[in-house]
Amino acid sequence: MIRAQSKNLIRIRAIGIILTGMGYDGAKGLLAMRKKGARTIGQDEASSVVYGMPKAAYNIGAVEIQASLENIPRAICSLL
Repeated sequence: MIRAQSKNLIRIRAIGIILTGMGYDGAKGLLAMRKKGARTIGQDEASSVVYGMPKAAYNIGAVEIQASLENIPRAICSLL
């Protein structure tokens, strides 16, 4: 869903957040958002039940800030 929406954007002012989960599709969508100017946050390994998708996003450069689930609200505020 993120990827499909980001294809139509020229430059965006948004914050994308990727949370615990499996797969790679969300990571690609988050990277597309970041390439269009969005700020991005990924859940860290320690607080993830399944670190698959946040790890994939981090590994491809889609994650600007890694934070625990508890600290994601602070990370969002720091980007505003």
